[in-house]
Amino acid sequence: MTVGFVYDPIYLKHDTGQHPENATRLEAIISHLEQTGLKQQLTFISPRPASTEELSLVHDKGYISHIQDVAQEGGDWLDADTVMSPNSYEAAVYAAGGLIRATEAVMNGEVDSAFALVRPPGHHATSQRAMGFCLFNNVAIATKYALAKYKLERIAIIDFDVHHGNGTQATFYDNPHVLYISTHQYPFYPGTGSIEQTGTGAGKGTTINIPLPAGCGDAEYLQSFEQIIMPAVKRFKPQLILVSAGYDSHWDDGLALMQVSVTGFAQIIKIIRGLAEELCSTRLVFTLEGGYNLTALATSVKATFDMLLGNATIEDPLGQSQPGFEPPTIAPLIKAIKEIHNLS
Repeated sequence: MTVGFVYDPIYLKHDTGQHPENATRLEAIISHLEQTGLKQQLTFISPRPASTEELSLVHDKGYISHIQDVAQEGGDWLDADTVMSPNSYEAAVYAAGGLIRATEAVMNGEVDSAFALVRPPGHHATSQRAMGFCLFNNVAIATKYALAKYKLERIAIIDFDVHHGNGTQATFYDNPHVLYISTHQYPFYPGTGSIEQTGTGAGKGTTINIPLPAGCGDAEYLQSFEQIIMPAVKRFKPQLILVSAGYDSHWDDGLALMQVSVTGFAQIIKIIRGLAEELCSTRLVFTLEGGYNLTALATSVKATFDMLLGNATIEDPLGQSQPGFEPPTIAPLIKAIKEIHNLS
């Protein structure tokens, strides 16, 4: 089982200062992979910049020019959450291009699966707007690239970031060739992702939202995967699976209120890998989204690689959340989603 990873120091040059989404996130991940020796088990994939044509598969060309102009003028805040520095445009172009390269490596048989360790993240960015720490929508760009380049008919995107990927959903809301499934804390930023949002036109039914209440942990996430995501993906029969991997639903992450552990993430990855093996010859590509507790992030990413490599054990130094916590009941939510999407 060969597993690739994309990384480049250019991603550290997206200088956000003391912002939660800062360069120390990737530094912690790479350091942990090196210190544990796991990096030696991976195949390095060198990123390249995405072209304007590739960016414009998702984003308006005027918006792309605007982001470039802001960087050239020294950077600025684009909204209350999203900031740019002089090198942010280049980093963002390499982030999108890095995920494209990871996708190419998987589709061309260079590796079985791959993880693009890139920043800035992407799943909130819409065609004309940066938001939620995101400049370009990396996973949407790579998905559209793969549809065109490899003449694919069906791609599934699984998004387990704690925040709903509104930009990704909007990109494919009327597209029957892309199944978008999101687990996310709800109600929470950015406010989208209700169960009623299921797609429109030819894409009706190819958006599946699992809006989980605060406090959900490993058991609730596994219930969502086993009862909704697994049957939905199997029914769709994707030729490629892309994953927006956000680790901010970890119980020790300060930006959200979920209770997932590193062990829980590993179980999620095992399910996703199983789907890829069964349905699409293990064609599986991950891209980094959120995750802001450095220890939780680094160990969760390593656990992800361990599961992709087929390693028997993982490290979970933080363990489970504090005992005595009472998780919410999500059975009625699961039932409602299964009824909406005709999942047995």
